Amino acid sequence: MRLAVLGIGLMGYPMAKRLCQAGHGVQVWNRTLHKAQRLLPDGASVHPGPAEAVAQAELVVTMLEDGAVVEEVLFGMGAATAMHPGSTLVDMSSIKPEQARAHAARLADMGIAYLDAPVSGGTIGAQNGTLAIMAGGAAADFERALPMLNTLGRATHVGPTGSGQMAKLANQMIVGATIGVVAEALLLCERAGADIACVREALAGGFADSRVLQVHGQRMVERDFAPRGRMTVQLKDLRNALSCASAASFDAPITALLEQLYAQGVAHGLVDHDQSALFLELARRNGM
Repeated sequence: MRLAVLGIGLMGYPMAKRLCQAGHGVQVWNRTLHKAQRLLPDGASVHPGPAEAVAQAELVVTMLEDGAVVEEVLFGMGAATAMHPGSTLVDMSSIKPEQARAHAARLADMGIAYLDAPVSGGTIGAQNGTLAIMAGGAAADFERALPMLNTLGRATHVGPTGSGQMAKLANQMIVGATIGVVAEALLLCERAGADIACVREALAGGFADSRVLQVHGQRMVERDFAPRGRMTVQLKDLRNALSCASAASFDAPITALLEQLYAQGVAHGLVDHDQSALFLELARRNGM
C-alpha cells in the first residue's frame, strides 16, 4: 500500500519501521526532522511537511501527542487538504472521543474516510508487531485498512467513530489502576522486609498475575523508569476518561484517585519517566 505516517516518536518510529519492512511504500514526516530521518535506511521517504508526505498516500496514519496536535497537523498544516478524496485517515493517537468524531465529520466533507484506532502495548508491542488496536468507524473502512493494521498487531473493530478512543480510555483506566496497586503492594512488601523480586515471582501464575505485574513490576524491581509510555501520557488519558465520565454523568472514583496520584508524580519531577514510575511517587509518600 502507499502509506504516510505522521509522527515519528516513541511509538511512531517502530510502527513506521515495521510498515517499511513489510514492503509498503512509506512516506514519513515528523516535526523534528532527524527523528524521521532514522527511517531512511529502511526505505522510507522523508518529507519536510505533512502535506508533502500525504500527497500520494491511499492511507495516512497519524501517531501524534494529543487531539489538539492532530487537529493542527490535519487542518492547520494542510495535511487534510493534500489528501485525495477516497483515501483513508487512520488516527492511531490517543485523543478524546469527541475530537475523533469532529475530525471524522470534517474529513467526510472532503471525501476522506476516517478511523480512530488507538493502540495498547507500548514500544515493545510496536517493535514486535503485537499491538492491541481498537478501531472505531465504518466497517468497510476498517476492512480496507486491515492489511496495514495487521502488520502492527491485532486489530478489533469496536463500533462507530469514537468507539476506538473509548476502548483506549478503558484500557488506560485499567492499566493505570493496575500499575498503582502493583506499585503499592510491592512497596508494602519491601517495607515489611520481603524481597520484591521474589514476591513478583511468587505471584506469577496466580489470580494477581497480569501483564502489568510482569512488565511494569519488573521495571519497579529494577528501578528502570526509562520512558516507554510516559507518566504525562497516562495522566492525559486518565483526564480524558474523567472528562468522558463527567459528560455521561458517571461517577468514576477510582480513576479520579489515580489521576490525582499521577498528577502528583508529574508535579514532583517524574515528567520524563515511564508510567511505572508511579512507584517512585508512592515511595516518596512513604519516605522510601
